[in-house]
Amino acid sequence: MKKNFMLGMAVVCSAVAIPISVSAQDNSYLVVEEDVTVVDLEQCRDHYYSHWSDNWFMQMGAGMNLPLLENYLPNGDEKRHITAAYNVGFGKWLTPHLGWRMSTLYGAIHWDNEVYSKAKYINANFDLMWDMFNSVGGVNMKRVFTIVPFVGLGGTYTWDFNPNAPAIRTSYGDKPNQWTLPVSAGIQMRFRLCRYADFFIEGRAQFYGDNFNNCAYGDPVDVNITAIGGVTINFGGRDFDTYNPCGDLGYINQLNEQVNELRASLAVCAAALADAESQLPCPEVKPAPVVAPPAPTKDAILLSTVRFALNSAVITDTEMVNVYNVAEWLKENPSQNIVIKGYADEKTGTSDYNMHLSHQRAQNVHDALVNKYGINASRLSIQAEGSNSQLYDTNDWNRIVIFAPAK
Repeated sequence: MKKNFMLGMAVVCSAVAIPISVSAQDNSYLVVEEDVTVVDLEQCRDHYYSHWSDNWFMQMGAGMNLPLLENYLPNGDEKRHITAAYNVGFGKWLTPHLGWRMSTLYGAIHWDNEVYSKAKYINANFDLMWDMFNSVGGVNMKRVFTIVPFVGLGGTYTWDFNPNAPAIRTSYGDKPNQWTLPVSAGIQMRFRLCRYADFFIEGRAQFYGDNFNNCAYGDPVDVNITAIGGVTINFGGRDFDTYNPCGDLGYINQLNEQVNELRASLAVCAAALADAESQLPCPEVKPAPVVAPPAPTKDAILLSTVRFALNSAVITDTEMVNVYNVAEWLKENPSQNIVIKGYADEKTGTSDYNMHLSHQRAQNVHDALVNKYGINASRLSIQAEGSNSQLYDTNDWNRIVIFAPAK
């Protein structure tokens, strides 16, 4: 008897061991040894990304120029002159921390250079922008106030010089215009108005060679300082999606624990199998005699029900399965006739309405048995119970049709 038990246990363990072993091999990429895996915490931070068409912006503003150029009048009453400047630009935030933009400035510059002098200029810059608060204080795309330092490289065209001012001369006369390549640095303060618009104030210092204003003496570097205020339009808002490489680490560890538990169960079964094999050969076991199951009783009524939705007599596809089962039972029991009883719940509808609804439910089941499954109509009768009697304490269970033997 003991040998028979051990042999049976070995067979069971063998059957379990095979799929577990295959599963463990097929999913070996999930397996982590019982030692805790060391994860680089730097990789477990959130990473941000967006589609190429997201996070574009356009800015428009106006402000002032303050050129720091050659400043000299013979009588000594020279002064710095502030003039208007206008700005248009567009760009894109690549991440919540870094972005770029193309920014243009247009205006006039005035200065004193022996005489009152002036010129016009237009400037274009490529700027790299850094969102300081998102980088230092954590990413928050809804932050109301942000400081954005930037650096840029650009080109400036200056023309329409005051002809009375000292100017760089060539063999053809005074030079009428200048091309210069400034470098610049500045800082922007941005105030969030809504998801799609910001108000900004920024200051920029542009550093030129000495020929920016067509004069070349004195300090070797000309500087133009601009202060601009305006509005930034964020196309589609400013949003970034995130992912974390370690987001599923807990789930993977849970799967590893399950694999280790299966391995432990497999080891137990393997030990039991080895113990059973050590006791072979076993005496031949005679199979138990096959006992035929009792024949089904066909005199009992099939206990099927058909449920309906609120205020509906339509038989759903799911409930049609029960109608089919009743039809099959009637075919197997040709001597049996049944009564189809329809009900309605008492908490919805009037008594007269529920009586009509329950009759329609029973009628629809009757028609399905006759027309869909070929049951003779003479074997069926209909009884509408309405909501005067309730089979169940749960109200919505009483939207039902049941079957009873015909007397």
